[in-house]
Amino acid sequence: MKKLILSIAFSILFFSLLNAQSKEQKLLSAVDFLKDALLSGDETSLNLITADNLSYGHSGGKIEDKKSFVNSLASKQSDFVTIDLKEQTTKINGKTAIVRHKLYASTFDNGKTNDVKLGVMLVFIYEKGDWKLLGRQAFKL
Repeated sequence: MKKLILSIAFSILFFSLLNAQSKEQKLLSAVDFLKDALLSGDETSLNLITADNLSYGHSGGKIEDKKSFVNSLASKQSDFVTIDLKEQTTKINGKTAIVRHKLYASTFDNGKTNDVKLGVMLVFIYEKGDWKLLGRQAFKL
């Protein structure tokens, strides 16, 4: 009987760890998907990766909702040319995750080329088996 209980407990622990890894792998994939969507400016991809009530904070203080965020990238008003993410960390708490990284990028915004160095905090929520970006706040390094 003890072996059966230990076996069941081990199975529950194993599958819990497996599910946590799966969630973390999905989160890392979502961050990569977001990066690719930022680079491409693809409207469909940007809509897929973001939650409907997105709050997207820029380092200069501007805050965008989902519609404004998607429109500025899809219209190329704001355009990421390159993005390099460094020193990334993740923390998952149930259906919420926080991702922090340093973002080094080249942009072409309103006809001007810029190099940016930012600290970024992303907040993702887990909905229907996928991570969606709910919030983002950047600050200048």
